[in-house]
Amino acid sequence: MNIKAALSPEDVARACADAMWAEDDASKGLGMEIVEIGQGFATLAMNVRPDMVNGQRIAHGGFIFTLADSAFAFACNSHNERVVAAQGQITFIKPGKLGDRLVAKACEVSRGGRSGIYDVRITAGDTVIAEFRGHSRVIPGTWLPAQDQ
Repeated sequence: MNIKAALSPEDVARACADAMWAEDDASKGLGMEIVEIGQGFATLAMNVRPDMVNGQRIAHGGFIFTLADSAFAFACNSHNERVVAAQGQITFIKPGKLGDRLVAKACEVSRGGRSGIYDVRITAGDTVIAEFRGHSRVIPGTWLPAQDQ
């Protein structure tokens, strides 16, 4: 029996996220946390630290993009397939500020064959900071091993 068949979709998504998180030094190093995970969606959060603001004294766009990209990664890797980004685009709407808790909510728009599209909204409280769209590509391998039970 395949382990994926023995687990609920939510359990599969959580187990994949746990396996990914164990190796994700970048997201951990930036102080990100997984807030919510499920098949086809993920919510990650990160506080804007002093070393994340630019010369305008606002959150550097690269850190906002990285938070969005990480949420995208956890959402598209939630089906027990190994998936990478093929492309990502972000539109900055409002600045993030020092001390803001940025929350990135990623959701699956479409998934078929080896390709997927995911939208990520980044907020600080009720304020939308940015919108991100990522295109994913499945690569060989899985997060969870097949097990006989």
